[in-house]
Amino acid sequence: MIDPWSSAIVNYEKLIEEFGIKPFQDLLSDLEDPHILMRRGIVFGHRDYGRIVKAIREKTDFAVVTGMMPSGKMHIGHKMIVDQLIWYQEKGAEIYIPIADMESYSARGIDFPEARRIAIEEYITNYIALGLDPDDKNLHIYLTSRNKTVTDLAYKLAKRVNMNEMKAIYGFSGSTNIAHIYTPMIQVADILHPQLEECGGPKPTVVPVGPDQDPHIRLTRDIADRFHSQFKFISPSSTYHRFITGLTGGKMSSSKPKTAIFLSDTPDVALKKLKSAKTGGRESLEEQKKMGGVPEDCVVYEMLLYHLLQSDSQLKEIHQQCREGSIMCGECKARAAEMIRAFFKDLEKKREKARDKAETILEA
Repeated sequence: MIDPWSSAIVNYEKLIEEFGIKPFQDLLSDLEDPHILMRRGIVFGHRDYGRIVKAIREKTDFAVVTGMMPSGKMHIGHKMIVDQLIWYQEKGAEIYIPIADMESYSARGIDFPEARRIAIEEYITNYIALGLDPDDKNLHIYLTSRNKTVTDLAYKLAKRVNMNEMKAIYGFSGSTNIAHIYTPMIQVADILHPQLEECGGPKPTVVPVGPDQDPHIRLTRDIADRFHSQFKFISPSSTYHRFITGLTGGKMSSSKPKTAIFLSDTPDVALKKLKSAKTGGRESLEEQKKMGGVPEDCVVYEMLLYHLLQSDSQLKEIHQQCREGSIMCGECKARAAEMIRAFFKDLEKKREKARDKAETILEA
């Protein structure tokens, strides 16, 4: 069972085998200019993404939905979603970003004013600073607690979902609070409401997520089918990206500060954190020169792969040098640390400019 509220790493291969997720690689050649995360295999799986490929190719309407639960700081792993949103924005997608303040209240105990503050100061500010166009008429950011269209739809859809189903999908027990049990229905409504007539009618919709969120996708697809005759919903598509490894190994998590580089960190702090990160080096320099390093086990290499190095040829060269032992971890780490320092220096300036705009967007 996959728990969307834990920080556990999901077995990607098992997810594909047991839950019917298809390899994204099979669709890659159908995209004229796939996103770098798709090209590098970080986006590794999908459900019904062919519908989105067709909409992009034919320039027809489609929507993208990706939520944020305002419960803590935004770390560099979260940047993957923003990078994909920017790509979809360039493709003309209708983008919906629900702020799951109802979920953060029920699952994390965060009150609504605090959730709003976190959403503005951490998430929306960073989304804009990272490059999402806040003035795009097709961008919709909202608090779920204040979106009556979503909450009304969630109530209607809940009519055809029972407690046994929720237990089977999420592992809810008799001690789970009712608000927590209900919030997945809000997420279902978040994903499906762009297809309501008042939002332009049925259209292909994609939800880019980490694999831990797949229970929400499966529930939504089932409910879309149940209500097809009433709302004409098209079952939503989804893509799945790999998690970036935390600084100490394991999953990067906002609730475990030692694992994460936060987007609000100063350039010097980000540099210091990266320099302390786990690498894929051997126990000694002599052994590494002889046997080579293991870039697949290296947090520093992942930072280059996911965020810092745009050139595929340069990345391939670093990978090869590491494997053959012609570059040592210290040299690679120093180079990546300077790159991350430059990135955070630029982001720091952009965050300052984005703050006022973030407040305005949410009020609108």
